[in-house]
Amino acid sequence: MNQVIGLTGGIASGKSTASDYIKQKGYPVLDADIYAKKSTAKDGPAYPGIIEHFGNDILQEDGEIDRRKLGAVIFNDTKEREVLNKLVHPEVRKLMDSDKEAALSESHVFLDIPLLFENGLDRQCDITLTVYVDQETQIERLMARNNFDRSEALARINSQMPLSEKKEKSTKVLDNSGSKADLFEQIDEFISSIEK
Repeated sequence: MNQVIGLTGGIASGKSTASDYIKQKGYPVLDADIYAKKSTAKDGPAYPGIIEHFGNDILQEDGEIDRRKLGAVIFNDTKEREVLNKLVHPEVRKLMDSDKEAALSESHVFLDIPLLFENGLDRQCDITLTVYVDQETQIERLMARNNFDRSEALARINSQMPLSEKKEKSTKVLDNSGSKADLFEQIDEFISSIEK
């Protein structure tokens, strides 16, 4: 029987690298971030509620939401972030669920969800996978990737559930402290285990 596999990680842990590799192996990977962008686009289901709450100040000239302006509001205000999540997450779930059901008839399905445990979506999965790195590696990679100083990197990392906690909650952990080849080898082993 085909299984639903939740794939998660933290910022700069290598989740996207793992996700891309799994796609290359031919498995459907449903990416929550892509569904979030669809649901908040001008013709998306969450758009009217977002504009009603946050106002026209967060719009670009073409009427699309300016993610940077909206981000400036929600990353500095927990209550506003909760409002946005309540508007967007149910729409993301609806879109993902219909694609998940269609894909499950063909194969195992991976759900790429950054906030898998935070939003209780692990309960919809048969297996949960966390791409893990220690915090120091995470800080260094984030500083290098986004040109952040140490305090900016830490602020982003600390706004998420600690990877150590996600690691504890997971069925399986992919340790990404080494090379990409090491990570890919662990993914290959995992895939062969579910195909048995």
